[in-house]
Amino acid sequence: MSDEELTLYGGEDISIPPIKYEYLDHTADVQLHAWGDTLEEAFEQCGMAMYGYMTEIDYVAIKYTIDIEAEGHDLLSLLYHFLDELLFIFCADHFFIARVVRILEFDAENFKIKARCFGEPFEIGKHPQGTEVKAITYSNMQVHHDGEKKEVFVIIDI
Repeated sequence: MSDEELTLYGGEDISIPPIKYEYLDHTADVQLHAWGDTLEEAFEQCGMAMYGYMTEIDYVAIKYTIDIEAEGHDLLSLLYHFLDELLFIFCADHFFIARVVRILEFDAENFKIKARCFGEPFEIGKHPQGTEVKAITYSNMQVHHDGEKKEVFVIIDI
């Protein structure tokens, strides 16, 4: 990741969305359960849940933004690739951790997402160490979008 991809954030204050996720126990891993009024919000919440498992998210300041894009061939693969991109920006040079994830474009017909992540690079001493996320998995991945509440379930390899 080049320095050009990490953009200094100088805009107005970003409102911190309410937490709409939880962590469910799973043998040797953890399952993220996120929800929202829209599928976009459920995806955003799932991304923030993953970052929240890696560190205490309240310690993350909004100093920079990074834009990401993800594609899939169905909703499950779109969710997988979306979270994988979020994990990549943490694992890359800057160790970026997002406090807020906002989906800018969500194309449910062509399975494409463009999103902006607001946060800062992870810094030992400032950010408490949570659990390392090794990978996103397809194991028991679920996307429920037919009801009033949209929900996603993802098992992450820790």
